[in-house]
Amino acid sequence: MSTAYVVVAALAVLANAGIAVADLVKADFVLANSAAVRVPPSWLPVLGAVKGAGAVGLLLGLLGVPVVGTAAAIGLVAFFVGALAAHARAGVWHNIAVPAAFLALPATALALDLAR
Repeated sequence: MSTAYVVVAALAVLANAGIAVADLVKADFVLANSAAVRVPPSWLPVLGAVKGAGAVGLLLGLLGVPVVGTAAAIGLVAFFVGALAAHARAGVWHNIAVPAAFLALPATALALDLAR
């Protein structure tokens, strides 16, 4: 396990755990963003659970269950591609960098994981 992978995967764990909590508690910024991209607030607990599961999966990968970490990275990449698509569909460009950054972390972790 390379140092680069550990750093990127750890950042992805922290970022996704943090935004999962924000989704689950329906933080004001999450509600505003979901309204802008036309995602119903009733979806937030499920979306938060998915992000949280991805964070746990990446953490398990760091702790020695690499197949789970790889699967979690793939799942998070797919999730955030969907988030980018939701932003594009709604024409919400002012904060497109946020889901792009959330996509970049697991995508980079996945690339580093598969490169070893």
